[in-house]
Amino acid sequence: MSRKLFYLLVIVAGSFAKVTAQTLTPVQYIEIYKGLAIKEMKRMGVPAAITLAQGLLETESGNSDLVKKSNNHFGIKCKGTWTAETVYHDDDAAGECFRSYKDAEASYRDHSNYLRGTDRYAFLFALQPTDYKGWANGLRKAGYATNPQYPEILIKNIEQYNLEQYTIEGIKEEGDTVIAGKNKADKGIAIIKAQDKNILPLSDAVKNNSSATNESANFINGCKYMIAVKGTSLLAIASENDIDLNKLLSYNDMKDDGILISDQVIFLQKKSNTSKEDFYKVQKQESLYDVAQKNGIQLKYLLKYNDLTENSLVAAGTQLKLNPVALKQPVAKENGKFVGIYAVPATAKKIHEVQPKEGLYSIAKNYQVSVQQLREWNNLADDNLKVGQQLIVSK
Repeated sequence: MSRKLFYLLVIVAGSFAKVTAQTLTPVQYIEIYKGLAIKEMKRMGVPAAITLAQGLLETESGNSDLVKKSNNHFGIKCKGTWTAETVYHDDDAAGECFRSYKDAEASYRDHSNYLRGTDRYAFLFALQPTDYKGWANGLRKAGYATNPQYPEILIKNIEQYNLEQYTIEGIKEEGDTVIAGKNKADKGIAIIKAQDKNILPLSDAVKNNSSATNESANFINGCKYMIAVKGTSLLAIASENDIDLNKLLSYNDMKDDGILISDQVIFLQKKSNTSKEDFYKVQKQESLYDVAQKNGIQLKYLLKYNDLTENSLVAAGTQLKLNPVALKQPVAKENGKFVGIYAVPATAKKIHEVQPKEGLYSIAKNYQVSVQQLREWNNLADDNLKVGQQLIVSK
């Protein structure tokens, strides 16, 4: 074989391999992405069969130009709230803006978040996960797609490729009720089984506070909070309160989003690093996370003040420090030799970090001091405060 003929064959073979690698059949698409669909179903409650059926349709079984250049598996357009990467693609009109993702997993995750966090899709989560016809028609009714045949196409995909088996698999898998990994159960997050009817839109999930007439009723330790009930999506809370989801997780010492497994205090602004009280007695079945939320203090500071870690077990009745009171005791020495430890009185000043929209009056009221005292303790020339400013709030 001549060298010229050899290179020609290599080029032809390479071109064939490239075409083959870029062309997926529906069955291949399903096999590749079924795991992501099940994972998202357990995380947010969107039936796996519906997710896969939409993916098949929107990506032309993984072969569309849009999915190849953007990893966008569900045809989600930019909308007004999208601030990440984008691409432009002809759809209902020329050059429309579509969301772009680093990989398929990010697209699947955003698809679940989009459905869960958008009010017009909230009614879908009251349906049984196995009611794929109800979901298919509901998506069209809510305006997900303009094609009048959209429900019929989804239903055909589900029935032709037996996608319902993946919804059932997601329901039956063990361990659905708690996210794997240490401490997540303590933090009140769970992946609710998809058939759980208690998954709620935010509008139905906020409890009325009986003391709402009290101006400070919605504040703990000077930090604004709400009570969300079991089944509430953290994404929905963030969207409803116009807070970035990652910031909401940070405010509440959480690492992962999801659905609440129990009624819980959720802070809507950054918690303080100190408390109005110096100590707190741990109650039965309270975790360190519970203590931090109950007292409106950042978990990392609670751990620091008590020389603990997140994995530390604390018995009921234990007195925990909520302020940097006598954290370190200086060593007494004579002629360079250790002779004992000085006693340090617990007189550390209390510090408050100014939060958005807080003023001297509200801070003074929360700490039961006067505005004049705050001015004197902090040498304030006027009442203007900056977010993040550290204020002394006690002598």
